[in-house]
Amino acid sequence: MNPIETLHAFVRVAELHSFTQAAEQLGCPKASVSLAIQQLEGQVGTRLLLRTTRRVQLTPDGALFYERSKDVLADLDELQGLFRQQPEQLSGRLRVDMPVSTARNLVLPRLPEFMRQHPLLKLELSCTDRRVDLVREGFDCVLRVGRLEESGLVARPLGQLAQVNCASPAYLQAQGHPQTLADLAGHQLVHYQSPLGARGGGWEWCDERGQCHTLPMQGALSVNSTEAYQAACLAGLGLIQAPLAGLRPWMDSGQLVEVLPRYRAPPLPVSLLYPHRRQLARRVQVFMDWLAGVLIPYVDGPSDSARSASQSSNSMVP
Repeated sequence: MNPIETLHAFVRVAELHSFTQAAEQLGCPKASVSLAIQQLEGQVGTRLLLRTTRRVQLTPDGALFYERSKDVLADLDELQGLFRQQPEQLSGRLRVDMPVSTARNLVLPRLPEFMRQHPLLKLELSCTDRRVDLVREGFDCVLRVGRLEESGLVARPLGQLAQVNCASPAYLQAQGHPQTLADLAGHQLVHYQSPLGARGGGWEWCDERGQCHTLPMQGALSVNSTEAYQAACLAGLGLIQAPLAGLRPWMDSGQLVEVLPRYRAPPLPVSLLYPHRRQLARRVQVFMDWLAGVLIPYVDGPSDSARSASQSSNSMVP
């Protein structure tokens, strides 16, 4: 490996705590990664990694070298793009993760225009409803819908997705159309649980003062993906509460009907997360700016609390 490839290999091993996983992501033999790290340690004159049968950990010197390596690689990426004035000259690999429904309904229909503008970029798009580990799995940025948990990542709030309550016409014909919260006692709620087996929630709603409440509801079905959640509602298996942006096509066609519009669940915050780096690769910045523009028609502006907590786009989560 050349020196730059060796630094990349070291950073991936440090983040994944595994030579095997790092080699898989880098697309090279494990032996090549191991030899490169050994040579690197010989060149810098200190042990960077502690290797055991179970785990690979950074030494104190390794932790310092890791932080400086990330800065060097970020500076190199910026330097390589210093004189690229045209957007089509952006190149390299870009790994992104986002929820399935967001990708399918909002992003993928617009993605061809982005790929035409940047033909040299190689985009790896992961679509999943689980919370991926951005650092360990090697993502450049992830799009999150919902409340953020504390982490060492930088959050860029994009706004909030309004939610609606829906049911299929067949379900309402069989069970009746609820008019009040009390009517929900005779209805079924499709429960969204991630992971399955987690404590089920209930009907969420906000009063006129903005205070949120949860009303326990029965439901025979629990799912752990947005695709299944929407499909269950379309099949007449119960009521759901989900973002309007994802349900609008079925509502416009009459396949789903809104119920109890006065008792909607609170809006869901939408955020972009990326590693805390002094310099972010330009290709990542360009993609995040494009993605923010794609979502503008579907999100309300960031709430005051989110904006204050996140200090615009340069704060740590939450």
